Amino acid sequence: MITLPPHLEVHDDRFRALTHPMSKLERIAEGFTWTEGPVWFGDRDALLFSDIPSRRIMQWSETTGVTLYRGESGFNNGNTRDRKGRLIGCRHGSRDVVRTEHDGGLTVVASEWQGKRLNSPNDVVVSADGAIWFTDPTYGIISDFEGYRAEPEQPVRGVYRVASDGTMSLAVNDFAQPNGLCFSPDEKMLYIAESGSSHDDAVPSVIRKFAHVDGTLTDRGVFATIDTGLPDGIRCDSTGNLWSSAADGVHCFAPDGTLLGKILVPELVSNLCFGGPDGRRMFITATTSVYRVFVDAEGAEPWTRGRG
Repeated sequence: MITLPPHLEVHDDRFRALTHPMSKLERIAEGFTWTEGPVWFGDRDALLFSDIPSRRIMQWSETTGVTLYRGESGFNNGNTRDRKGRLIGCRHGSRDVVRTEHDGGLTVVASEWQGKRLNSPNDVVVSADGAIWFTDPTYGIISDFEGYRAEPEQPVRGVYRVASDGTMSLAVNDFAQPNGLCFSPDEKMLYIAESGSSHDDAVPSVIRKFAHVDGTLTDRGVFATIDTGLPDGIRCDSTGNLWSSAADGVHCFAPDGTLLGKILVPELVSNLCFGGPDGRRMFITATTSVYRVFVDAEGAEPWTRGRG
């Protein structure tokens, strides 16, 4: 059997079909404080990612390297794209979710719930019906490192949905600290990372799953447990495997929750996304750096397949 490179750790032989023995783990950007929120823009062949404490969004491309995309980003954390190709971001500083319009203007999507300020929106996805889903833990208000220290106004750390008409609803309210989230390729399942173990050892480091029908969620229990560190950003590939950040790298789970393997990274991983010209490059934000590695899988999000 062909030996895989040392950054790949096989737990199930199915992982071999998702990797390649010639793949390399490359550090493509470094020198940051805490990288997060990677999102691929195929129409410009570029990756955007957040450097949260430095309050900036950076851009990387093969041709120009690393450049500043937006300064004074408001401690922007997680990012995604909507079905019109616009950037959607979560800002800790202003405690809101914001959309970047095609002309560069910013539109606030959500900033409060029932008359009280949100905690600190963290990560975000957009479903095919145009609804924006985001998590709202308290990481951005527990210190001045990733936001501004403040007492939470919300009684829960919630997961919210903003419909295409702007109607907002609280979708889930029983997380200690909800973090990354992603849909299965058919959007019949929404996965949400529980990262509350960051401040409470009694909270399990798990990814939970919720059946999704017409904007409504039903709890289906624990999908997978992270054995090293905790889950932060997560993504599904087009065949339904789920890839999660962890303390030792990126963990890959089959649709049934079986751990298939790991991509080992020398820094603590915060998030990941699929992209590149063929949609088969995984970009990994990890502490002070951004890494790239080939995987034989495409992202479930439509803009990771092709150049759009």
